[in-house]
Amino acid sequence: MIRRRKFISLSLLALLSACTASGDNITLTISAAASLQDALQEISKLYNQQHHHVQIVYNFGSSGSLRYQIEQGAPVDIFISADEQHMDALENKNLLLQNTRHNLLKNEVVLITAQNRDIAEFSQLKNDSVSRIAIGAPDSVPAGKYAKEVLDCLQLYQVLESKFVLAKDVRQVLAYVETGNVDAGMVYRTDAAISERVKVVAAAPPNSHSPITYPVAIALDSKNPEIAQDFIQFLLSNTAKNIFSNYGFIAH
Repeated sequence: MIRRRKFISLSLLALLSACTASGDNITLTISAAASLQDALQEISKLYNQQHHHVQIVYNFGSSGSLRYQIEQGAPVDIFISADEQHMDALENKNLLLQNTRHNLLKNEVVLITAQNRDIAEFSQLKNDSVSRIAIGAPDSVPAGKYAKEVLDCLQLYQVLESKFVLAKDVRQVLAYVETGNVDAGMVYRTDAAISERVKVVAAAPPNSHSPITYPVAIALDSKNPEIAQDFIQFLLSNTAKNIFSNYGFIAH
C-alpha cells in the first residue's frame, strides 16, 4: 500500500480558533517510552491549561512495542522513543512526517536493589546470593538493550544470563525490584528517582553503552499534525525542560 505524505499547511491559530468556536475537542494520541510516564503526565496538565480543547491520550510501553504498533497502523499522532533505533526504523519506512523529528532528552543507566540489600557494584551480581536480575528484553526494550551493552562491556552478560528475568518495559523492571521478586535490576536513573523502595548502588561506567537519546516525531498518519507540532514545541520549551529535569532527565 502506497502512503501519501502529509504536509502541515493549515494555520494552527485558525484551526484552534475554529475548534474552540465549535466546541469540538481534539484528541492527541501519544505513544511514549514507559520511562517518560510521570514527566509527560505533569507536562500535559500544564499544556491543557492553555489548550482546554485538546485531550491528550498516552500509550506508554517499550519503544519496540510502540514502534511495531505504529508499523501495524495504530492511530498515533506523536511517537517518543527511548532510543534512536526504533525511531530510525520508522523513518526508514517513511512512517514519520518529514522534518518533525527532534532529539528531546538524554538519560543514564543504573543498577538498583531494594533498600535492604547489600549489593554495591556490578561485579557482585556474580555472587551466589544473587539469583534473579531484572532487565528489559534487549530485543524490544531500549533499557534492556543498554543494560546488555553495559554488561557486555563489563564481561558479565554471558556469566549472568541464566539469572535474567526479562521485563516488557523499564517500569516492570522497577516493579520487580520494588516487590523483591528479583535481587537487582537495571533501569534508567530517572526511574530509580521516582521510587523510595529502591536505591541506586552503581552507575554504568562512562562509554559502556551507546548514548541514551529520546527522539520525538509526528507519525505520518497523524490526524492532527498541526496540534501535534504545537505539543512538540511545548516539549522543547524551557517550561517542559524544567519538568523533565525535575525527574532526572537531561535536556538534549
